[in-house]
Amino acid sequence: MVDIGATAIRMAIAEIHESGEIRTLDTLTQAVTLGKDTFTTNSIDPATTEQCVRVLKSYRKKLREFDIARRDRIHVVATSAVREASNRHSFLERIYVATGFRVEPFDEAGVNRVMYMGVQPLLESRPELAGAQALIIEVGGGSTEVLLIHAGDVAYANIHRLGALRARKTLESVHAPATKVREIMEGQIHRIVAHVRPHVDSDKPLVMITLGGDVRFAASELLRVDELPALATIPLPRFRKFTNDILALSVDELVHKHRLPFPEAEAVGPALLAYAQIAKALGLEAIHVSTISLRDGLIKAMATHEAWTTDFAKQIIRSAIDVGRRFKFDEAHSLHVADLSQALFHALRNEHKLDSRCEIILHVAALLHDIGYVVNTRSHHKHSMYLIINGDLFGLSKRDVLLAALTARYHRRASPKPSHVEYASLDWVSRMNVAKMAAILRVADALDRSNTQRIKNITCSLEDGRLVISVPSADDLSLEQLAMQQKSTLFKEIFGVRVLLRNAPEL
Repeated sequence: MVDIGATAIRMAIAEIHESGEIRTLDTLTQAVTLGKDTFTTNSIDPATTEQCVRVLKSYRKKLREFDIARRDRIHVVATSAVREASNRHSFLERIYVATGFRVEPFDEAGVNRVMYMGVQPLLESRPELAGAQALIIEVGGGSTEVLLIHAGDVAYANIHRLGALRARKTLESVHAPATKVREIMEGQIHRIVAHVRPHVDSDKPLVMITLGGDVRFAASELLRVDELPALATIPLPRFRKFTNDILALSVDELVHKHRLPFPEAEAVGPALLAYAQIAKALGLEAIHVSTISLRDGLIKAMATHEAWTTDFAKQIIRSAIDVGRRFKFDEAHSLHVADLSQALFHALRNEHKLDSRCEIILHVAALLHDIGYVVNTRSHHKHSMYLIINGDLFGLSKRDVLLAALTARYHRRASPKPSHVEYASLDWVSRMNVAKMAAILRVADALDRSNTQRIKNITCSLEDGRLVISVPSADDLSLEQLAMQQKSTLFKEIFGVRVLLRNAPEL
């Protein structure tokens, strides 16, 4: 597992047993200046690219020593310093040509996913955290990841464009004095706290767990240990004093006194300030420092062989329900249509050939297909699309959010058309997936046309070129049959079969 970050390229080599147990065999870290380039000039300098090539070639050699060559056993990701660079494509192509590594620029959803998967074992293994709210924070070179977990469920997740190196380089580019870094950082930190605070239950204890190399460095210095425990506790007054001492030193002094690589020395002060200020603003007495890293979550994801585990998928659905409640959706109707969509998805698996990822996307679209009513009854399907795109759904990439939004947009009225801008922006496979999911959603929505959730336990069968949906013990299906006639046209266009709704007597 290789992580190309703003200040360093890190690699972890692990052994994954059949039971799912993970044992780390080796770790390596090499400082790089990617963040310095991107956050100053918005592009990666050719010399920095070659620096990364040299590091990754040495990592490839190390992988050979462990007899790791198969592509499915190697995962290389890059975070904000690469993702935001204007020349990221040429950078990624150069890395691939020189090293054979296919680098995945990690989006916000990917970071949220691996962060959640990384901390989950820690939270489950600590009884003292069971009843507490855990605020997981990592201040990176380009961004700050925040995850609030309560009783195993994600209550808040966001990635803020507050990065230790980003702040320093942005100010240096306009020749602002070093003292300005602290002032700017504090203003941005207060905005993060303002976002988090409404999601914190004041009646429950709150524990702040910090991740990242900068805070691990601080913990090692304060605790005077060579190897940190899985979760170390540092009183906040002591941590703040250490932070002020670090901020008082120049970058050159940090390099010489603490033997930090130059890129890390540039970032450590602002990063520690962020942790200290967030803890203070939330009224905490201590911070907890974890040895968990982004690579731990990525290795766990590789071990499960799934992009979305069952538990992570549950968090995505929870997030969609929270978004629906925010927009005052008809919860009973939406949950029922989602259940019906899922039943149809399973019954038609041989026809639609969609994967489990699409099942979750369809579920989200079904939950949120009517949230546009909060804007206007007229064209509410278009408003639903807009609100889903801008709804801060947890765990879904921008592409996945767009697929869910378009599926909801096409739950009524016009079928998908190439003239529709958002739909036209998709590749052919994605457009077909949207059309299939929207067709299924229209049928599910027609089944609850009365909004009374009276149709349950449907069974489906393909008979003589028709999809027959049998409904047990339904007194009168005339309303639903009329709705089906109006809404099943897309289904016929996509799957080539008509939909027939009929009463099935109880056995």
